[in-house]
Amino acid sequence: MSVQAGIWNFDDEPVDPRLLKNLSESLKQQGPDGESCYVKSNLAMLYRPFHTTRESRCEKQPYLSRRGFVLTWDGRLDNRDELAAEFRSHLVAQPTDVAIVAANFDHWETDCFRRITGEWALSVWMPQQRELVLALDYMAIRHIFYYLKRDRVWWATDLLPLVLHSGDDFHIDDDYIAGYLAHDPDAYLTPYREIREVPAGQFVRIRDGKASAERYWRFSPKSRIHYKTDVEYEEHFRHVFRQSVRRRLRADSTILAELSGGLDSSSIVCMADDIMAKEGAPTPRLDTLSYYDNTEPSGDDSIYFQKIEEKRGRVGKHIDASKLGNSLASLEYSDFESLPGHLGPTQDLEVERAAVLRNGGYRTVISGIGGDEFTGGVANPNGQLADLIVQFKFITLARQLKAWSLIKRRPWVQLLALAWMDSLPPSLGQHFLKHARVEAWIKKDFAKRTKLAVRLLDIDEHFGLCLPSRRSNIAGVMLMANKLSKWTCPALVPEERRYPYLDQNLVHFILSIPASQLLRPGDRRSLMRRALVGIVPSEILQRRTKQFGARTPILLVDKHVDQLQEVFENPLSSRMGYINNRQFLEALAAFRDGKEIHTIRMLKTISLEFWLRDLRSRNLINALSPDEPRRRQSVPRLIAAHRPSTTPTGDR
Repeated sequence: MSVQAGIWNFDDEPVDPRLLKNLSESLKQQGPDGESCYVKSNLAMLYRPFHTTRESRCEKQPYLSRRGFVLTWDGRLDNRDELAAEFRSHLVAQPTDVAIVAANFDHWETDCFRRITGEWALSVWMPQQRELVLALDYMAIRHIFYYLKRDRVWWATDLLPLVLHSGDDFHIDDDYIAGYLAHDPDAYLTPYREIREVPAGQFVRIRDGKASAERYWRFSPKSRIHYKTDVEYEEHFRHVFRQSVRRRLRADSTILAELSGGLDSSSIVCMADDIMAKEGAPTPRLDTLSYYDNTEPSGDDSIYFQKIEEKRGRVGKHIDASKLGNSLASLEYSDFESLPGHLGPTQDLEVERAAVLRNGGYRTVISGIGGDEFTGGVANPNGQLADLIVQFKFITLARQLKAWSLIKRRPWVQLLALAWMDSLPPSLGQHFLKHARVEAWIKKDFAKRTKLAVRLLDIDEHFGLCLPSRRSNIAGVMLMANKLSKWTCPALVPEERRYPYLDQNLVHFILSIPASQLLRPGDRRSLMRRALVGIVPSEILQRRTKQFGARTPILLVDKHVDQLQEVFENPLSSRMGYINNRQFLEALAAFRDGKEIHTIRMLKTISLEFWLRDLRSRNLINALSPDEPRRRQSVPRLIAAHRPSTTPTGDR
């Protein structure tokens, strides 16, 4: 991804050239293809490109529009032909993405954002209005962070430069920590209370020293797609999925696709091959990268991704994950910018991956993230059954309960109770649902203050949807946006990641169709499997489970449980008021004895502790001592001015 940054001094003080240089140097790794700036006394905008398309190599940014607006654009414009057609007289024969966006902004201003389809981040300086606008795509696939003070605002694609070069003190945000322990922090949050991120599907307007966020993307509760036959749904799915993959093949160099052997990644690769064979594509070739671990009980992924390689007639790149990440350091792997993912890549694994990208000259990576979440990958009928309850369709409900009871091997009364509880709003559901129970080792005052139980259950925003299945789907969109907003570009080798399953048109289609098209009793991923017959090998379509690497972190905890017990004798996370270390030690002992423990939440707690220790080792955190009072006003500080100049190697 290309990177952008800027400084606006509200008091008309000229921008210090040294600060602009420092910002540029911090972003050089991610934007290695040059540097350009726009400087007008108290305002400066910086752009560092990372070229992945032919058109991007012709861009000149920051871009000056016909109305005098100054834009920096990081993104891939998927509906460029449609947007360019309306302003053809203002554009050259082969316009760049930023020129098309600028023409639309000149005409529509902020109303143009809802018209843009793609993965993008945009900064616009409006000199006459003395206004700055920062905007992101609907899923926050690209990022803009901003740090607003009384006399200035700084913004950047990456969080690191804002913390590194401001020279200010920051405080850890408890809401961010709670979000991490629940699922992922809200998209607008960062680990620091003073810095925020532009939220998914929204833009931030900064004027008169104040910032206000406005939503431009909202899923319509009235959006419905109804067909008479399954065949029509299958044809529509094939169309939007093919379009999504085709959009992500727009690159001027070889693309690397992650291929696990599961249905999601295999479908992308097979569809891409079909497109390139029948229609052609800008990219000259598509290669694949696969991880495997034969030590996993279900780690037979190599059998399946080799089926795709046989179909393609070409062997891809392989990484044996079983040889990597066996030390306790794999659980410590973190980055000071954001909390580590509990199942994120180990440092050794990331080094191996970086070598593949570097040696192959790959700049664009296609990922299957989002397939499970949006195409019925989780065999949970609660939403569908709850729909029937609120619609009073009791005869259909009885039939579905019987069918699901046989599949799930659970009493229908239990399924009915779960479906009823799923129809409740989060404020009520937190008292009934098991997955909303806060772990015993989390301190009660912290959990209450941050509403952790509600965070565990759901999101607050549903756009007025009433059917439980549709509320669940839109919650999935928002939760995915939260997850993506915390992804940072790897420090070892820059890359642009693309996500076909997060295509706006594809997701809109999935949100608009009946839930029964995606999931049926005994038929998980029903629509996708039906629609891709003849494109994806039958062995993949018929594959029912895929579980790669799920056992590895559990084995690591089991292997190093004695060391972890030493770590949690006096943990920072306890001294800062997040956990009760004695109860966490009891949970570790229970885990070692084979008792049932919520493993993911345990792993997240471990990652939180190592992240805090990493901050302390860099002299970035002013931690509380064991005998200090644990009051909210004693929130730990992050002292950016003391941070070492080296960039951490972690990426998540």
